Amino acid sequence: MKIRPAFDDAAAAGIITAEQARALTAFYAGRPGRGAAFDLAHFDLAHVLWYAGALVVIGAMGLFSTLAFGMMGGPALTATALIYAFAFAAAGRHLRRAHDLPVPGGLLIACAVAMTPLAVYGLQESWGWGEQGRPGAYRDVFTWIKGGWVPMEAATLVASAIALRATRFGFITLIAAVALWFLSMDIGVWATGPYLDWETRRTISLWFGLGLIAFAWAVDLRQNRTDYAFWLHLAGILTFWGALTWQSSDSEMAKALYALMNVALIGFAIFLSRRIYAVFGAIGVALYLGDLANRVFRDSLFFPFALSLIGLALIGLGLLYQRHADRIGGAMMRSLPESLRRMRPDHADRA
Repeated sequence: MKIRPAFDDAAAAGIITAEQARALTAFYAGRPGRGAAFDLAHFDLAHVLWYAGALVVIGAMGLFSTLAFGMMGGPALTATALIYAFAFAAAGRHLRRAHDLPVPGGLLIACAVAMTPLAVYGLQESWGWGEQGRPGAYRDVFTWIKGGWVPMEAATLVASAIALRATRFGFITLIAAVALWFLSMDIGVWATGPYLDWETRRTISLWFGLGLIAFAWAVDLRQNRTDYAFWLHLAGILTFWGALTWQSSDSEMAKALYALMNVALIGFAIFLSRRIYAVFGAIGVALYLGDLANRVFRDSLFFPFALSLIGLALIGLGLLYQRHADRIGGAMMRSLPESLRRMRPDHADRA
């Protein structure tokens, strides 16, 4: 959704003049990150359809590709990827420049970037896989950890960097983050051998997620384009929280520590003004309380009622926070030393 129609509506209602509407449009369009923030505030059905369509395209040429598709042969796969990439990039550029539609245009360019693994896979299939050997069918790229995938992931990172420099569309950073996560796993195979156990994979994901969160935080501090950092925050918390949640432990201390870390994520969300951390933190707390209720009320008639009370309590806390958000956030900031206050992004101060 564009900025202009909202100001035009205000002018039509007599709240501002037509000249003021034009001036406000020019003002917000010229400020980095404000247009993205305005679009996020008006995230509507059109946006949902655009993003869903892009994810379907990316999935069709990756995760959901069939064995028959992979048997086309290396040259055919590379040609298919290049044709798709060129068509997506041309269409995206046209939508952005000729029709002033940055979101669907940017998503089509992101689809073009997502063709990179397929193009490189086809080249490797044609030229040979080197010391790692042929790792498997193309769709296995997204489900198995193997050293032979490294060139595809490295090329995707390069393509993402080029696209970001040319387009500056935040969603592309999510593709780069996923490629980097896959790369961290596959490089681990090179370092440890062909068999990477579950605990090692979890540890790699845990530290990778933490590193990505720190990088996203740095992006927040350096620039006002919150759409860039959002996708990095999302990828970071997904990998970190997923690795944290899927740890296997029967220790009560470890479970309590897990709950405390999720509470800390909620506080981190308030500090950065990034709701995504609060979402995962709340889910983690709910999982811990549910597990606790299951152990306390095991095989008891009261177990469903206990879970219901936990859910209602979380809803009540949400309502309480919504009512006193400004006061809670202000008290939190006043209790922090000045050195930590400077680590808070600018958009958090405006929230």
